[in-house]
Amino acid sequence: MPESVRIFIGYDSNETIAYHVLVQSIIENSSLPLSITPIALNNVRSIFKRDKHPLQSTEFSFSRFLAPYLSNYEGWSIFMDCDMIVRKDIAELWNMRDDNYAVMCCKHDYTPVSDTKFLNNVQSKYEKKNWSSVMMFNNAKCKALTPEYVNTRSGLELHQFKWLRDDNLIGSLPLVWNHLVEDYPYNPEAALVHYTYGGPYFEEYLDCDYAEDWQQYKRSTLHATQRTKAEPELALVGNSRSLRHVLAGN
Repeated sequence: MPESVRIFIGYDSNETIAYHVLVQSIIENSSLPLSITPIALNNVRSIFKRDKHPLQSTEFSFSRFLAPYLSNYEGWSIFMDCDMIVRKDIAELWNMRDDNYAVMCCKHDYTPVSDTKFLNNVQSKYEKKNWSSVMMFNNAKCKALTPEYVNTRSGLELHQFKWLRDDNLIGSLPLVWNHLVEDYPYNPEAALVHYTYGGPYFEEYLDCDYAEDWQQYKRSTLHATQRTKAEPELALVGNSRSLRHVLAGN
């Protein structure tokens, strides 16, 4: 039996629809069974205690680093921000796991094009910017990420992987698995699209690159097959006795 791909997704109540559309995009394209878990603040409040930082732009800025703990430090797991869609089979990413590393990510080397992003949040600039927005954790090698550590260490210590012995434990993933919209030119081969400044669920970003891709997955997310008018309208029957009469032809 194939192993389930264990995925944690940052959940933010300011962009709820983004989480659900991302999940739909993963489901539609995956050839492997999936285990998908939102990291939502109300779900982890028993272990995640830190106050919101003034520069924190999402509710999961720091709680993302609980993924290895939530995996019991076993096997591998993927973390990704919610402001994304996956356009290719997640199995392609999963198959890149390399036990030589503690964590694997896309090693961006760029300067953000804007000083602000969605909801007027500050676009912080620091070394290893956006490396932590998609991470594959080799959980047994990430035991430094205890709840206590995640609750108390600075944002830079967490996002710059200071919890590792050295950077040689960080493996590289192809940039197409964290394509930064607006920072990178349109690429039809982008496997994972990251609306880092804001996605098409915000009015000011309705026409951004890959907006139609996102809308397609939104339509799928909201889809429910309706019965045709030719079928018996049993849903209109008021009680079980009437239902028996309809089925009996009375």
